[in-house]
Amino acid sequence: MARLLLIEDDLTIRTPLLRALRDQGHAVAAASTALDGLRDALDDRPDLVVLDLGLPDLDGGELLRMLRAVSTVPVIVATARDDEVEIVRLLDAGADDYLVKPFTAAQLDARVRAVLRRSATAGTPEAALVVGGLRIDTRSRQVTLDGVPVELTPREFDLLHHLAGRPGQVVTKRELLTEVWRIPYGGADKTVDVHLSWLRRKLGESAQAPRYLHTVRGVGVRLDVPGDDR
Repeated sequence: MARLLLIEDDLTIRTPLLRALRDQGHAVAAASTALDGLRDALDDRPDLVVLDLGLPDLDGGELLRMLRAVSTVPVIVATARDDEVEIVRLLDAGADDYLVKPFTAAQLDARVRAVLRRSATAGTPEAALVVGGLRIDTRSRQVTLDGVPVELTPREFDLLHHLAGRPGQVVTKRELLTEVWRIPYGGADKTVDVHLSWLRRKLGESAQAPRYLHTVRGVGVRLDVPGDDR
């Protein structure tokens, strides 16, 4: 049985979702404001949060950022905003998945189960991934380069972690969008490019002078140990 927290202010949406999720065997609590939801998330430590964006006291996107500052609980964002830029922004802010309203209870339950499966798989990671001078601690989500801490955003960490788990392999942008951003369609390649650029800058390299992150034109990107001949 999963313990869920539903943060939704609209009673006509909250009540049927509560009933449907409980019918699926989940233990579900609910909050109708952002601040109540934040308090419940920290006090009760649910397995997953379903977060509506249109809350009366605070925008749900701001609540997501506050929650991510203190917790790694999986979050599914429920939004009426279907703009791709907005969805990418929310995923970059730390959302694990999203649903665009209107959606059915069955769709939400399927997303809940999928996110919980991913979370369980990631729940016992290797202590660290090491590629050359890069050390990526999967438990503390901290990165060092040649012993020096590297400050990354949550999405930059996820991107580097995904690549470091496949050293020497070319990873396509489509795979990165699917596995890191959880966007199951193309059209957002620029998002990958921008984050790779930010990540390169923090690793002290560039696309023109790569050390770890090598672009394979028209295919994707490969993370290599500096000095490897290919």
